[in-house]
Amino acid sequence: MASIQELENTASQVRRDIVRMVHAVNSGHPGGSLGCADYFTALYFEIMDHSIDFKMNGENEDLCFLSNGHISPVWYSVLARSGYFPIPELKTFRKIDSRLQGHPTTHEGLPGIRIASGSLGQGMSAAVGAAIAKKMNGDNKTVFCLHGDGELQEGQIWEAAMFAAHNKVDNLICTVDYNKRQIDGDTDDVLSLGDLRAKFEAFGWDVMEMDGNNMEATVNGLKAAKAKTGNGQPICILMKTEMGAGVDFMMGSHKWHGVAPNDEQLADALGQLAETAGDY
Repeated sequence: MASIQELENTASQVRRDIVRMVHAVNSGHPGGSLGCADYFTALYFEIMDHSIDFKMNGENEDLCFLSNGHISPVWYSVLARSGYFPIPELKTFRKIDSRLQGHPTTHEGLPGIRIASGSLGQGMSAAVGAAIAKKMNGDNKTVFCLHGDGELQEGQIWEAAMFAAHNKVDNLICTVDYNKRQIDGDTDDVLSLGDLRAKFEAFGWDVMEMDGNNMEATVNGLKAAKAKTGNGQPICILMKTEMGAGVDFMMGSHKWHGVAPNDEQLADALGQLAETAGDY
């Protein structure tokens, strides 16, 4: 088991990877990636029962699906630093013929990736299907899925939410990155999400909340969610984060949703993030 300090150190290195990857090609989505660095670090280094000996069917291990695939930099970093593929491959992010495309894909056979994602709204459906398959196969492991809060404006999310509750898919934990920002502005201004807790509860889900930018709270929240599996309801975590967390000039606004830092901004960001495991 990793200590909270060790996990925080890893998350800092992951954040360094994110800003360097996006800067190198002047393309990508740093804001949400930075905001979810603690979540992915906790998930892969502490919570999930998973194997770097990657098999597509994921039998007898926990699975993770990234529905808001545009925050691929954080997932790629964590997968590499978990051992799924060589860390130096992060240098190829968004380059021609790279397996590390802007949105995760499967046709190049990247270990850790089970579905192409980034066409928003589809990830919960895939996660529900995987969770049902585990039940049918007598596999007692858990399926995790991450969504953006703006993504919940997609109707398919609510079809999947209704289906999961009706079928008592209780080995599923869907987390919403509840930073209240999306590409065009605040979610309240673009299309208000209303009371998300009440909505998911009305759809038959067991709903929790956690601070996704506090490592101890994230670890404890994910452990508590996993302990709730098997009780007849799918689980939703409303994870409060700040877009751009860890880099002060990227926080407090939606503008860093999909904008790469320039040379000066990269230096500023790296100056705020401790190098704890060696840059690639």
